[in-house]
Amino acid sequence: MNNLTCFKAYDIRGRLGEELNEDIAWRIGRAYGEYLKPKTIVLGGDVRLTSEALKMALAKGLQDAGVDVLDIGMSGTEEIYFATFHLGVDGGIEVTASHNPMDYNGMKLVREGARPISGDTGLRDVQRLAEAGNFPPVNEAARGSYRQISLRDAYIDHLLGYISVNNLTPLKLVVNSGNGAAGPVI
Repeated sequence: MNNLTCFKAYDIRGRLGEELNEDIAWRIGRAYGEYLKPKTIVLGGDVRLTSEALKMALAKGLQDAGVDVLDIGMSGTEEIYFATFHLGVDGGIEVTASHNPMDYNGMKLVREGARPISGDTGLRDVQRLAEAGNFPPVNEAARGSYRQISLRDAYIDHLLGYISVNNLTPLKLVVNSGNGAAGPVI
């Protein structure tokens, strides 16, 4: 298989169609599952129009590797960190291209404890497996499950735990989430 140029030093980012598509997302999911061997992970995606399709392809790759997938829906990367730690699962992946233009998308990967996976902590290994594409046949009996869940209320409660709401009463605030995934939280 050819080199996957969407793998960067700390995450995955690429131009849609050329560097990142649903097939590559499936391969990344399968490689993540084969390399880290997690039992359960959380998935989320930002507001980009392509995030949902990439997230579902990623979920299928993970499931084919025997991983149970908990989909928290539209989310920011910080919600994946929270969900991974809060639920005590084995990892998480956020589909996002962060600040990149709209013709890009990407992924941020974490392992248990919400520890980021970067080039020297497993990302190169996931890349190597995804590029090779030599995965064992799918064992239907061991295929992972898929479930949609909501942690938004728990996440908001967690955030509010950092402040004293009573101290904010004289404060007037205007917030514009800029069409970002944090909009529903704010």
